Amino acid sequence: MLKMEDWLVLRDSNSQGLNLSEIARKTGHDRKTVRKYLRRKTAPEPQKRPTRPSKLDPYKPYILKKLNEVPYTAARLFREIKEMGFDGGETIVKDFVRKVRPEQGVPAVLRYETKPGVQAQVDWGELGTVEIDGKIKKLYCFNMILGYSRMRYVEFTLSIDTSTLIQCHLNAFQYFGGCTQEILYDNMKQVVIRRALKSSDSEWNAQFEDFFKHYGFIPRLCRPYRPQIKGKIENTVGYVKRDFFLGGEFSSLENLNVQVFEWLKRVNLSVHGTTHEIPLERFKVENLVPLDQVPAYKVVKKETRKVSRDCYVSYLGNKYSVPYKFAGRTVELRISEGMFQVYVDRESICEHETLSGNCRVARKKEHFQGLLSEILKENSACRNTSKPPMKFTGPEVEKRSLEIYEAFSEGGSL
Repeated sequence: MLKMEDWLVLRDSNSQGLNLSEIARKTGHDRKTVRKYLRRKTAPEPQKRPTRPSKLDPYKPYILKKLNEVPYTAARLFREIKEMGFDGGETIVKDFVRKVRPEQGVPAVLRYETKPGVQAQVDWGELGTVEIDGKIKKLYCFNMILGYSRMRYVEFTLSIDTSTLIQCHLNAFQYFGGCTQEILYDNMKQVVIRRALKSSDSEWNAQFEDFFKHYGFIPRLCRPYRPQIKGKIENTVGYVKRDFFLGGEFSSLENLNVQVFEWLKRVNLSVHGTTHEIPLERFKVENLVPLDQVPAYKVVKKETRKVSRDCYVSYLGNKYSVPYKFAGRTVELRISEGMFQVYVDRESICEHETLSGNCRVARKKEHFQGLLSEILKENSACRNTSKPPMKFTGPEVEKRSLEIYEAFSEGGSL
């Protein structure tokens, strides 16, 4: 197939009066080829090369199916098809996902960057519901990201109360080995009760205020209706959903947090899409405020439970015994650092270490001592105070002397 330029040269030579042989010598084409193309009235159309098969072809239907379910990340899909046997690179997967994923316009924003060790951002994400202790509960995701390095910390919880928020901060500080000078929040009630025009003049949640003053970091509040200021953490929340949570299988809340901890190891070692650097490498210059400068902060979380008839309370899918005399009573759990105490009327009646996993039972023998003898006493008392058995009464029978029956046997009459 000749190109259009070659065909135009043939036509031009022919218009100059050159014969086939002269045109063939001039262009280097065979006389038959020259004759064939001089007879054409239209320019030759370029022929498309046959598309070579791609390593990704067998996995494209799977990728399309997954993208129709939820907006998974290309990195997530690459990991999945790699486990299925794909031996190509991640770039070809990203290019394909970029072509088939629907494009969505977004408003332009001005990115806000911070220096090392200055700021972290925090937010909650809600990820549907989960059944625990026979009850349907909401599942939440705590997210903290360091502004400079983009190092992430993620933890799943069943509550977003202030105690849980503080404990998640402590876990994040422990994970990073320190805290930043300030932390940016939206206007969540666990942090601020009334927001003032000047952030420092706001009315803080008393429990959270005690916490941030203890560690000395400054809480910053996102300006209303300006979520782009918290763009780093907003992106993290969505990324956790798409790249980790959606489509995952988890046996318990603890298992969910174990799996996300492994996910964090990989993500914090992967090149970040904005900085084009590995977060763990940039983290080396974060220069966080160390934790050992202040005493450890103790968080006590309170929850209420009703003691079952068999003398147990439930907590996070496990059962814990309490003294039998409190069966049926409403008690308060005060939870702190892997332990919890059980209170009745402000008096501690027992304590337990929090069990890992679910469907486990923590039973203390002393909680049931005396229960059997008390049951036997109650049974004995029931027997002693029970009513005598009922007697059936029949028709009354007339009583007569034997002499009457003897007379009757000798032929007499009654």
